[in-house]
Amino acid sequence: MRDSYLASGLTLSELSTRLRFAKSKLSELLRGVGLYPRWEIVYMLSTELEMPSWPLHRLWRQAAFEAHKSGEWIDNCTDHTPILTAVPITPPLDHRAFRELVEDDYGLFARVFLEDDQRDLAVSDTFDILWLSWNDALASHDTRRFSWNVLRAIVMSRTPHRDGRPELGTAAFDTVALQSLTESTPRMDQVTESMELFTAMSRLPPNQLDVMVLRRLCGFRPETASALLGTSLATVRSDERHAIRFLESVLCPPLLTEGNTP
Repeated sequence: MRDSYLASGLTLSELSTRLRFAKSKLSELLRGVGLYPRWEIVYMLSTELEMPSWPLHRLWRQAAFEAHKSGEWIDNCTDHTPILTAVPITPPLDHRAFRELVEDDYGLFARVFLEDDQRDLAVSDTFDILWLSWNDALASHDTRRFSWNVLRAIVMSRTPHRDGRPELGTAAFDTVALQSLTESTPRMDQVTESMELFTAMSRLPPNQLDVMVLRRLCGFRPETASALLGTSLATVRSDERHAIRFLESVLCPPLLTEGNTP
């Protein structure tokens, strides 16, 4: 909403006059501070900024529960709002087509880090946020890359971290591709504990981690990973090569040769 407000060219004074709402409260809402906002003001502001209200309402409702608001409080905020009685507005056709193309693959990536319920919420929220920012996605250098960055940010924000590094979830243990990693990569057969591998993977740079998750834990071909990430095939192969080299150095360090001192 803050981005839409900044792009609108409106001032807080103009919004305050149009909405008949205190300028200080609008400022708090757009800065993400203060009490959790009631839906009525979010709806009025979204209408003024010409933002689609349906995805915004879903995100607002979910965040309200996460902010420990009661179901009664949420219902009281929305009972008299037109958005809930009107026919839902559907996303743009190209947004829907894009979602059909990548949603299942996004779910496989999210599943490596999150439990099933959190995975579904993360993917759903990704497409709601993309709906709200679809014009920006289309105007970006690569819509696929823009969308992947949204997905990754949401998944990582909900992934448990240790020492600043993301922890791979329990679902990662179930991936068939994990076995191929230990079999097909030189010296990976020496890895006997999956946790050691996951811990080492968590130390990879974000782009290399994404490639390894897609390639080795989700089992995607390089071409599919390239399309999902919105990066070139050469970049995917390079990231994978560097990631494997790093994992080998951590998990399978070279043995000391005779005559070398510790």
